[in-house]
Amino acid sequence: MRRRSCRQQQAEERGAMRCCAAGPWPHSALTTLLLTVYTILSKVHSDRNVYPSAGVLFVHVLEREYFKGEFPPYPKPGEISNDPITFNTNLMGYPDRPGWLRYIQRTPYSDGVLYGSPTVENVGKPTIIEITAYNRRTFETARHNLIINIMSAEDFPLPYQAEFFIRNMNVEEMLASEVLGDFLGAVKNVWQPERLNAINITSALDRGGRVPLPINDMKEGVYVMVGADVPFSSCLREVENPQNQLRCSQEMEPVITCDKKFRTQFHIDWCKISLVDNTKQVSTFQEVIRGEGILPDGGEYKPPSDTLKSRDYYSDFLITLAVPSAIALVLFLILAYIMCCRREGVIQLVHHSAIQKSTKELRDMSKNREIAWPLSTLPVFHPVTGEIVPPLHTDSYDNTSMPLMQTQQNLPHQTQIPQQQSAEAVCSSGHCIVSRKLRLL
Repeated sequence: MRRRSCRQQQAEERGAMRCCAAGPWPHSALTTLLLTVYTILSKVHSDRNVYPSAGVLFVHVLEREYFKGEFPPYPKPGEISNDPITFNTNLMGYPDRPGWLRYIQRTPYSDGVLYGSPTVENVGKPTIIEITAYNRRTFETARHNLIINIMSAEDFPLPYQAEFFIRNMNVEEMLASEVLGDFLGAVKNVWQPERLNAINITSALDRGGRVPLPINDMKEGVYVMVGADVPFSSCLREVENPQNQLRCSQEMEPVITCDKKFRTQFHIDWCKISLVDNTKQVSTFQEVIRGEGILPDGGEYKPPSDTLKSRDYYSDFLITLAVPSAIALVLFLILAYIMCCRREGVIQLVHHSAIQKSTKELRDMSKNREIAWPLSTLPVFHPVTGEIVPPLHTDSYDNTSMPLMQTQQNLPHQTQIPQQQSAEAVCSSGHCIVSRKLRLL
């Protein structure tokens, strides 16, 4: 990729500022001029051009240091600011990025990264990416344009491709040029090709992986696809051995002789390695034979005749309404009969039914002559004269129709209190089942 680094652009801007400052200018006017020149230079360098190749991994870092000078108040030379900055990227005129381009930024205090593998369809077409930087402290924004000019690559695509799964890396760590260079160097020592390119990098989360727990410095994992122009080495072919395939099915580590060349820095899951040989793939593309674009003649259109009899739907309409209405009416009548005509004489409350049952049992027990009479039925002495008063009824008296507790008759020379008189009045009306007369002691 042929592009100018951010530090070179900043150095040119500072040089232009020093050249403008060499003169007998007043302090306020000089400050205003410097800010104006700095803003103009920033806008000149806002559009950046990059030239990636189709089918080769493209990585562009959005450096926070480069955008810090875009937010007022502009920092002085040597001044260090650590404002949180986030980025928003989208294709010009569209709300999102192209399908092949991804973006990642872990925290507002880390740099953002644009990465992906350009496709052949966009070769020769400039892709303009709008980059909007947000200062989360001052709420200022700055917008730059990144012009991606995709170029055609030689021998694209590479015939032999291998995809590795690295467990101890996150995608932003793998995108660093030093780490990616070390990995390609290790693959080159094992594969020994003449040409070796990184084709694509994908996070394990994009493949359905789980978010790792924040313990023991666990990583998400990353898939790295590389391509070469020579067949796979014997070390890479060891993954296809039946013994290693059996160990992978049992969730055991396969035995790979060249694993030690990666183990020092990269922990590769050899059970998830994928080897693709494009030279052995049979093309399923079939050439499309284009015709003249004229449909075959199917004859003259014949509309239906006007003599067709119209169908009468009146009877169907009546049946559709009458049958459900009749069924509903029958059900309504049955429900009305059950609810209104069969409730008379039936005790509905369990409480009242229990009282009636207990009363009947007591009456049945009172018919038994072997049981002693209650004390209320025995002879008593007159409270005034001392004479014996006979019982209220004899043994031949039918007690089936009398109340459970007999009321005592008013004795001679007995006075009644008002409460007693009111109680007798209530009982005389026929609504009292059990009454008690008060006696004067």
